[in-house]
Amino acid sequence: MIGNTTHFSSKHSNISQKSMLNAYGWIFISIGVILLTVFLFYPILYSLYLSTTSTKGIVQRFVGLNNYINLMNDQIFLKALKNTFTILIIQVPLMLFLALILAAILNDKSIKFRGIFRTGIFLPAVTSLVAYAVLFKMIFSLDGLINTILLNLHVIRKPIPWLLDPFWAKVTLIIAMTWRWTGYNMVFYLSGLQNIPYEIYESAEIDGANKIQQFFYITIPMLKPIILFTTVMSTIGTLQLFDEPINLSGGTQGPSTIGPGNSLLTLSVYIYNLAFRGMPNFGYAAAVSYVIVFFTALLTIIQFKVAGEKE
Repeated sequence: MIGNTTHFSSKHSNISQKSMLNAYGWIFISIGVILLTVFLFYPILYSLYLSTTSTKGIVQRFVGLNNYINLMNDQIFLKALKNTFTILIIQVPLMLFLALILAAILNDKSIKFRGIFRTGIFLPAVTSLVAYAVLFKMIFSLDGLINTILLNLHVIRKPIPWLLDPFWAKVTLIIAMTWRWTGYNMVFYLSGLQNIPYEIYESAEIDGANKIQQFFYITIPMLKPIILFTTVMSTIGTLQLFDEPINLSGGTQGPSTIGPGNSLLTLSVYIYNLAFRGMPNFGYAAAVSYVIVFFTALLTIIQFKVAGEKE
């Protein structure tokens, strides 16, 4: 009888200790759960609700899906959408291709001062956004460095209006973004290249494969997971593009004019204009933000599907 009592007490003690540990565990994670709820889940749900309202100041009126329907007839929104996708389709592939080429070149052990070149190419990614925007506005001005060089080389007869013409403003923005983020993506590719066994390249060279064949048949296939990662992250970043258009255009235009002829107006800039310039409409701005969410999810799914089909 005494033995049974002792066994019961021991078992009861173990259960109490487990219950106490479970309670401590819930207390420990409750702080994180509360923070996630307050700063992540609640803003997501509230912004989704906000996108179904017409909110101007403290006046809020439920309008259902009218905000999303009105987007189809909003010429400024369609212009921002076109600009964003034009930049995305041109800049992201160009940047990632250059990053991949530079990574492959700087991974070659026969190149001297590789560390200096890697650092120099990566440095733009950590420079001040305002400083680099001011730099590009200076060198791409009518009497700036680029026009001076092109005129002296007799490549052009008159200065190119880089930031004054809608077409050339987009070109300037794409050049600026490529200059800033190519080195950042190059670092990812370099880390992947250094994990590819060098013996694979030696075997391919013995079999008669030249450098170009090795690049397309060994380097790219083995870097596919990293290429997918950089493609997805670059796509998300471009869909949320805000800083460069604002800084390159000077941020001094009217409530909905960024760059010549709205040529630098992107979806994120349009959201900012709707929410903080002119007559704020937070509900309509929230609807535009969910357009970005939709395209981000759609393009990410497509990219993962395409990458999966090639496995």
